[in-house]
Amino acid sequence: MNELGPVAWPPAPIRTKRLVLRESEARDRAAFIELFTSPEVRRYLGGARPRDELEREVPELPGRRPGLFVIDLDGAMIGTIALDRREAERPGHVRPDAGEVELGYMFLPEAWGCGYAAEACAAALGWLADALPGEPVVLCTQTANDRSVRLAGKLGFTEVERFEEWGAEQWFGVWSQFPWGASPSPS
Repeated sequence: MNELGPVAWPPAPIRTKRLVLRESEARDRAAFIELFTSPEVRRYLGGARPRDELEREVPELPGRRPGLFVIDLDGAMIGTIALDRREAERPGHVRPDAGEVELGYMFLPEAWGCGYAAEACAAALGWLADALPGEPVVLCTQTANDRSVRLAGKLGFTEVERFEEWGAEQWFGVWSQFPWGASPSPS
């Protein structure tokens, strides 16, 4: 993971119609563990991790780092969004010096199919467009992850290439616009 860059972190919480994007808190620990132990969530991300291992390793205040938003619905964490610099050694880049911002996300299965991922990712992209104007944003997901590929298209990502990584074909795209209108404002 590479640092996001010259942005003030954490930003004020970002409110959408239904969600709040915020910094992690101690009360989110159980949801973080659930994300990483869920076979459904981790299906295209290297598989679930053992719960007992995570219970020992996850700090009391998990995920507290620049670029990581907790997605909060009615006071409970339902997922995360990460904005990180894509490592130069990895395949998939849209500029010669690499280091583009990469959007990543994980949501608990009970939050799937409700439009929360699109709403939260659009808000995070809007914040990033304001914080780092003109910054290229990329997204990489397994082509087998139909939901993630559809979300990428809905968010305005355009496919640039496909390649093999981690034993699977990857879909790699670049963000071409902010299709949701004006970016949300911090609360």
